[in-house]
Amino acid sequence: MPVFIVAAYDENGVPNAMNAAWGGIFTDDMVGICLAEGHKTTKNILATKAFTVSMATADYVTACDYLGLVSGNKEPDKLAKSGFHVAKSEFVSAPVIEELPMTLECELVSYDEESNHLVGRIVNISVSEEILDENGQIDPARLKPITYDPIHHQYLAIGGKVGQAFSDGKALK
Repeated sequence: MPVFIVAAYDENGVPNAMNAAWGGIFTDDMVGICLAEGHKTTKNILATKAFTVSMATADYVTACDYLGLVSGNKEPDKLAKSGFHVAKSEFVSAPVIEELPMTLECELVSYDEESNHLVGRIVNISVSEEILDENGQIDPARLKPITYDPIHHQYLAIGGKVGQAFSDGKALK
């Protein structure tokens, strides 16, 4: 599963972030993530109606893991202690983690307390130039996103190309 770092401000403008792996983009402009309502970040999102979702990367695996180990309910300086720095999004009232090179800036659409499913509309995607290829597209090799293996509790780096989408299967037609 992809590893996301979800961030939001509280009602006083203090940023918090958490590590989440149960989610993904499900339409061109919608993201869905399962976040328990007891998380400080979830409370912040429900209060401010905005959040960001950054791809966790191999370069920052330690800081990203820390954000999953420590509760913002118990450690109010959690984000600062991770070593990450934030800037306010220009598009939603939520923090963008400066070190993580790809961030979805989202406004809250809905939250289901029974399933803990949070839905957000992607308003903007911010990307650092360092991960763009010569055509201005995101290069996964430069992004270095990580995935979470829930069986072995490991983070895995995404490897190289193994096939061409919407093409390789044509050999079976």
